[in-house]
Amino acid sequence: MKYISIIGSTGSIGSQTLDVVRSNKDLKVTALAAATSIDLLEKQAREFKPSVVAVYNEQKAEELRVRLADMDIKVYAGMDGLLEVATEKQCSIVVTAIVGMIGIRPTIAAMKAGKDIGLANKETLVTAGHIIMSLTDELGVSIYPIDSEHSAIFQCLQSGNEKDLDSLIITASGGPFRKKTTDELRNVTVEDALKHPNWSMGHKITIDSATLVNKGLEVLEANWLFDVDFDDIHVVVQPKSIIHSMIQYKDGSVIAQMGTPDMKLPIQYALFYPEHRYLEGERLDFAKLKEITFEEPPVDVLKGLPYAYKAGRIGGSMPTVLNAANEKAVALFLDHKIKFLDIYDIIEDAMNAHKVLPNPSLEEVLETEQWVYEHIESR
Repeated sequence: MKYISIIGSTGSIGSQTLDVVRSNKDLKVTALAAATSIDLLEKQAREFKPSVVAVYNEQKAEELRVRLADMDIKVYAGMDGLLEVATEKQCSIVVTAIVGMIGIRPTIAAMKAGKDIGLANKETLVTAGHIIMSLTDELGVSIYPIDSEHSAIFQCLQSGNEKDLDSLIITASGGPFRKKTTDELRNVTVEDALKHPNWSMGHKITIDSATLVNKGLEVLEANWLFDVDFDDIHVVVQPKSIIHSMIQYKDGSVIAQMGTPDMKLPIQYALFYPEHRYLEGERLDFAKLKEITFEEPPVDVLKGLPYAYKAGRIGGSMPTVLNAANEKAVALFLDHKIKFLDIYDIIEDAMNAHKVLPNPSLEEVLETEQWVYEHIESR
């Protein structure tokens, strides 16, 4: 039996992780955490019977505590609650599926408690990769990527020696706006931006896909996960999301990981690595597929990708600025308070105004996040 904890169990990745648990009887959930969605969290708790549940919102946690009074489940609140879930004694791997920099402290706590990490929280490596990756060596724990693209690269790397690696090729669907001009994007709505052509994801990551910020964050994450220079990380648009990413070796050979768009595949691989277990779902039919096409990413219009490369090359606290400014801007857009293209303006303004810290501590990373929020609110 393998015991797992899930931070962010009510979101898209967390819910699909529980689908994987339902299909594998040798998986047992010992702890669950969510930010505010206690209706779904209560249902999950009653079905999977974890020993620990946490809600980041303290008022919602108290409400859930009353609802679950008939069950032998400890209910915790706030960051302390997330840390309880991250360090639950029985679990051996923690799936970090919560969105935002809120995931950093629980990830570090889990690692220090000897837990492996199933990483779906981009912000952890984007903003604190220098801290996280040093801990993997120091503590002897493993990080298994759950992002489709990083899982694909991780799978491809099993084919050879990392010392022979030449470059990474990260694929992007291009999102719903890959053929749009800047003028056409001026008045797109939230509803337009949420219509992703291939993937079913949470609102925040879907908007990030539309701006290409998501792909930029994946580039920053890949730099830390695979220790590859930014000059050797390339992005190509593959609109059907059949090739999830590729690697190229020094001899010119290219290895690709392919499959239908289904996040349960990388989730299950992270939980059972190196085993490729049976997974229900549609299979690729190459006779019907007929062709796979590629395009250059439209970086002159969708500026999230060049902003990310710039932040990564500057380093230090600048990726935190990119990430935090994007989080705030996307929240404002989803709340119908700014227009789509304003997201780029907010990111660029914050990056231009920031004085870079070359090697920030965790506290300085979190202080930088707060500085960004205050800077944006003061505009």
